[in-house]
Amino acid sequence: MISQVDLHLHTTASDGQFSPSELVARALECDLRVIAITDHDTTAGIDEALEAARGTELEVIPGVEISCDVPHEEVHLLGYYFDHHHPAIQGKLRAMRDARLRRAKGMVAKLAALGFPLPWEVVAELAGDGSVGRPHIAQAMLKMGYVASTNEAFDLYIGRNGPAYVERYKLSPSDAVSLVKEVLGLPVLAHPLKVTHFLPALVERGLVGLEVYYNRYSAEEIRGLADLARKFDLIPTGGSDFHGPDVLDTVDMGGVKVPMESVELLRALAKKMRA
Repeated sequence: MISQVDLHLHTTASDGQFSPSELVARALECDLRVIAITDHDTTAGIDEALEAARGTELEVIPGVEISCDVPHEEVHLLGYYFDHHHPAIQGKLRAMRDARLRRAKGMVAKLAALGFPLPWEVVAELAGDGSVGRPHIAQAMLKMGYVASTNEAFDLYIGRNGPAYVERYKLSPSDAVSLVKEVLGLPVLAHPLKVTHFLPALVERGLVGLEVYYNRYSAEEIRGLADLARKFDLIPTGGSDFHGPDVLDTVDMGGVKVPMESVELLRALAKKMRA
C-alpha cells in the first residue's frame, strides 16, 4: 500500500532525479497528501515545490537534510516547518554546499589516482544547478562504465570507508539541532538505526522527532525505534529517502508507510512554537 505521507524526499536542488515541480506531480499521481522536500544542505527547491502544489490538495512541508560531523559515522538531521529564507540557516547551508563542491573535486582526484578518471564536466552536468553530492559522482562512474550500479560505486569506492572517500566541513549534530531551532524549525534525527546513542544529548539540545519509518527497516527495527521515540517523548516520523531510480535504487516515493498522525503532531508543534 502506498503511504499518504512521505517526509524525506530529494530533488534536483541537491542530488535527486526529479525537479521540485516534477516531484510534486509525481506525488499527486501517487495520491500522496503530505510531502516534505528535504534536500541535502539546501532549500533551493522548496519555493518551486510550494508553487507547484498551490491549488492542489497536496501539502508541501519546507524541509532540509543537514549533514553532521561525526568521526567514522553518518549522522544526518532533518528540519521541518522552518523559515527557509532565514539568513541564519542560509549562511550555514551555503558554507556546507561550498564544502560539498570541494569534497566532490577531491573524490574525483582520488578516483583518478585509483585508475577511474572522471571528467569534472560529467559530474557538473549531472549536478546541474543543484548541490553537488556523492550520488552525482556515482552516476558519473556508472555513465563511464566503471561500476554496474550507483550502489556499487558507494559500496566499493565513495562510501565512508571507501578508498575515494573525502571528509568535508559539517555541523556537529548538536549544532545542527540548534540551527533548526533558531529558525523556528523542528529537528528530527534521520535514518537513526545505527546512531541512537546520540539521542540523550540531542534531546537535551532540543530534538523533537525520530525517523522511525524508513526504507528497508524491518518491522522489528521499526518497533524498536518506536519504543525509543516513546521513551524520549519524540515524534515518530518517516519517509522513503527517495532520490529517483536513476540515482539510488531504493523504494519509490510513498513506499514507506508513515502514519498521518506524524504530520499532525509535527504541525501542532510547529504552530505552538510560533504562537
